[in-house]
Amino acid sequence: MKKQKNSGMRKWSILMGLAAFLFLAACGNNAEKEGAQVKAASQDILYIGMTNPPDNFSPINAAGVSARWAQRFFYDALLDMPDALTFTPRLADSFETEDNQNYTIKLNPDANWSDGTPVTAEDVVFTYNLIADPEVETTRGVAVASLEGVTSSGKLEEGRTEIPNLVAVDDKTVTLKTETPVDPNYLKEFLAYGIFILPKHVWEDTHKSELANASFVTQPEVTSGPYTFVEYAKDSHIELTANPDYYRGEPEIKEVFLKIMNGTNLVTELQSGGLHMNASGGIGEVPTQELKTVEAIEGLEVNVQPSLTVQMMPINTEVFKDKYIRQALAHAINRNQIVESLLGGQGEIVESIYTSVSPYKNEELEPIAYDPELAKELITKSDFDMSQEIEIVVPVGNKVREQSAVLIQQDLEAVGFKVKLSNFDFPTVMEKGRSGDFDLMMYGYALNIDPDVTNYVGPEGVSNYSNYENPKNTALLEAGLAETDPEKRKAIYDEAQEIWQDDMFIVPLYSALDIVVKNETLNGGITEFWPGSLTDVEAWTLQQE
Repeated sequence: MKKQKNSGMRKWSILMGLAAFLFLAACGNNAEKEGAQVKAASQDILYIGMTNPPDNFSPINAAGVSARWAQRFFYDALLDMPDALTFTPRLADSFETEDNQNYTIKLNPDANWSDGTPVTAEDVVFTYNLIADPEVETTRGVAVASLEGVTSSGKLEEGRTEIPNLVAVDDKTVTLKTETPVDPNYLKEFLAYGIFILPKHVWEDTHKSELANASFVTQPEVTSGPYTFVEYAKDSHIELTANPDYYRGEPEIKEVFLKIMNGTNLVTELQSGGLHMNASGGIGEVPTQELKTVEAIEGLEVNVQPSLTVQMMPINTEVFKDKYIRQALAHAINRNQIVESLLGGQGEIVESIYTSVSPYKNEELEPIAYDPELAKELITKSDFDMSQEIEIVVPVGNKVREQSAVLIQQDLEAVGFKVKLSNFDFPTVMEKGRSGDFDLMMYGYALNIDPDVTNYVGPEGVSNYSNYENPKNTALLEAGLAETDPEKRKAIYDEAQEIWQDDMFIVPLYSALDIVVKNETLNGGITEFWPGSLTDVEAWTLQQE
């Protein structure tokens, strides 16, 4: 997809800068923290707009992309990924293997927790073992599933109390072993980039059953990242402050506010100078119908780029038991209408869980046709009771997704379904997904570059909200993990995508193009590879006009 740039980008006028300065002087710091509109003139405070609130702040159990993204400001992983399958040091200086099965990790000698305690190999070993503990609830299980002694669901094999051959050799060296040889890039993305290391000295004395609501989870005080956590005002903002002792150097910008709002207000605040940038990535979206608006605003830079985030509709297979009724749901939905009418054409229709950004997308897979008559025919092949009302659970915040749910409701009713829409905040939707308390659910998936999606489609995947299980699919997922040759892995996942489309346990909808906006005063911000955008956040600066 060709990147579009605003051709009319200009500097704010001197008068606007002076007005912003006077506004800040009048409001004072307290007003800023209360969410007052703030002009983008401060060099010390960065304001970022988000549309999705975090579900929780547990480094091992946050499911939502917004929470994981926010955590990257104050928790570090072993490695960073500034570009697709390109890894750079973070807590780890190196992550090496000679046989794709035995790995040695060397930690940064200067890395400390925010309370001054050194980050050690024991912290790494503790984190991985905690995730693999059968008594611990976590969304990170798939990340440790390839390690020796761990099941495909990411839990210790029966009879084990810790991961074998996971060893703290000394304070700054860890060795580990996978069950079989794996693609090193897979392990680096999932294990080294995908897991935030925990401070053992803070977590180890709390009972496993109390971890989810522990004070160090809801109010993270001991962290390892460039910023430290100050507060979360629910559905309002997350406040962060610079970590003066950060091992990569104290951040240039001293405070960060992640402000939570709907897309319309996000555009208004970008225009007024109340925000320096939007988070984008599916969690801080400028509505596509507002693209021309932001392109016309002086002092803003605007890019449009493909995204790894895909909008899907998981189907509860306990409610819709046979594949015919699930296929009927898919063929009844006019996805092209969603992309054209709600996204103004700024999106792509997806055939599976992968978007065009992924090198593992099955290009030979035929699109799901919008065919109401075929949908009606498939309904007759099913024993589904069409007299019952079905509920679509929709998270609030993403207006296009909310509006697309209305169009989907109309499409489904047109072929004979009785449909009710129910809107909930994002954490509630996640809980409904985990408990199976839904019929259909609107949900955004933010994928990895590595093709493994066991977490979403594996029988024990923590985000397999559809409760889907097919032995052929399970075998392919296992084969995909075991294969180290990229071309052979692609063939495996191509076949898996054909099975997913036939079983239709998740209806693939669309992937909105990412509208990335920032104020010209910001040196830094979202990059074309969105997952790596915070790689150098400590070096970002703000300049006054």
